[in-house]
Amino acid sequence: MARIRIPSTIVILFVMVQTGFLLFMYARYSSFMPQSEEKPSQVHILILSSWRSGSSFVGQLFSQHPSVFYLMEPAWHVWVTMYQNSAKVLHMAVRDLVRSVFLCDMSVFDAYMPWKRNLSDLFQWAVSRALCSAPACDSFQRTDITSEMACKTLCGRYPFSKVEEACKTYSHIVIKEVRFFDLKVLYPLLTDPSLNLKIIHLVRDPRAVVKSREQSVKALARDNGIVLSTNGTKVEDSKYKVMQEICRSHVQIYETATLKPPNFLKDRYLMIRFEDLVRDPLSEISEMYKFADLSLTPMLKSWIYNITHGQGPGKKKEAFKITSRDAVSVSQAWRNVLSFQKIKKIQEVCRGAINMLGYQLVDSEKEQRDLSFDLVLPRRQNQFSWSSFNPKH
Repeated sequence: MARIRIPSTIVILFVMVQTGFLLFMYARYSSFMPQSEEKPSQVHILILSSWRSGSSFVGQLFSQHPSVFYLMEPAWHVWVTMYQNSAKVLHMAVRDLVRSVFLCDMSVFDAYMPWKRNLSDLFQWAVSRALCSAPACDSFQRTDITSEMACKTLCGRYPFSKVEEACKTYSHIVIKEVRFFDLKVLYPLLTDPSLNLKIIHLVRDPRAVVKSREQSVKALARDNGIVLSTNGTKVEDSKYKVMQEICRSHVQIYETATLKPPNFLKDRYLMIRFEDLVRDPLSEISEMYKFADLSLTPMLKSWIYNITHGQGPGKKKEAFKITSRDAVSVSQAWRNVLSFQKIKKIQEVCRGAINMLGYQLVDSEKEQRDLSFDLVLPRRQNQFSWSSFNPKH
C-alpha cells in the first residue's frame, strides 16, 4: 500500500490550529464557571485570644450584631473529649472543627456530643444571640439584644439541627477561640478558597490576665493540664507555667503576622489590646467592625456604652459572665490586688510579651500602685500596620 507523506510544516500547523481551538473552547467554557478567586458570600472572623483576656466581652460585641452568627469556643468539645492529649496534638482537630463551623457543617460535632442533642448541649450556646433568635429560637428577633439567662429559659429545648439552619442565614460567621497557640496552624484556613477568613488577635496585659485567672483557678485546671501536656492531670498553675506558654504564643502569633508575613495574611490580621478597647470602646469597636465589614447600629452603640460604664469591677461569681461593669477599673484592678512579688514573677516569665505588645514594666511597688503612671504605651508606636510594614525588620 502506498504511503501518503505529509510535510512536517502541515502537521505543525494542524497541531497549532487544534491547540488554539481547544484553548478557545476552554476559555469560553470557563467563562460560565464560577471563578475560584471570588470570595465566598459569607465573611468568616476568628477572634483569637487566651483565657481571661476579655475575649468573651469582644465575642459579645459581635454576637449581638444582627448580621452575625457567633459561637463561643466550640473547640471546648474537642478538649473535653480528648483531654489526655496536649494542646499541640489537638491543634489539628480544633482547626478541622473550626473550619466545619465556618462552613455551617455542624455534623463535625457528632464525634464530640451525644447523638440526640438540643441547643443546650452546645458549649455556651446561650451567649450567642443567633441561637436565641429566629430561625434557631422563636422567642427573640434578630435585632434584639439578648441575655444569657433569658435565652437559657426560653430556647434550650430547640433541636440541635437549628444551629446549622441558623448559621446558613447569616452574612458573617464569627468564632471566638482560646485554643490556638500557633498562627501557622491556621494557614490552611487562610488559604482555603471556600473561606473568607480574617483574624482578630485580642491581647491583654499578662499581669491583668493573672489577676483574672486567680478568680477561676478550678475552672481552668483541666485546660492548664492540656496546655502543659500532663496526660489529663489538672494543674492550678501556681508557678505560672501556663502563663509563660500563653505569653509565648501571643509573641509567636504577633511575630508571624508582622515580621515577613505571607502575602495571604495581607489585610486579614488585626491586633487589638483589651486596654485600648475599654478606654475608647466606640473607636476600637468601629475599627474592628470596619475590619470585619460590619457597621454599628444605634442600638448596639447604646448597649456598648451601658455595658462598659457599670459600677465597680464585677463580682467573683460573674467571672465568666458579661455584666455591666466599669471597664477601665476592671483593666487596672490588678495593680491594687496582686502583690509586687507576684508581679515580678509574672514580668519574669512574660517579659517578651509585655514589651512586644506595648506594656510598661514596673520596677517597684510604688510604680505598681501609682495609677497616674500609665503602663499602656501609645498603640501606634507598637501596633503593626500594613501600610508601614518594612520587610527589613
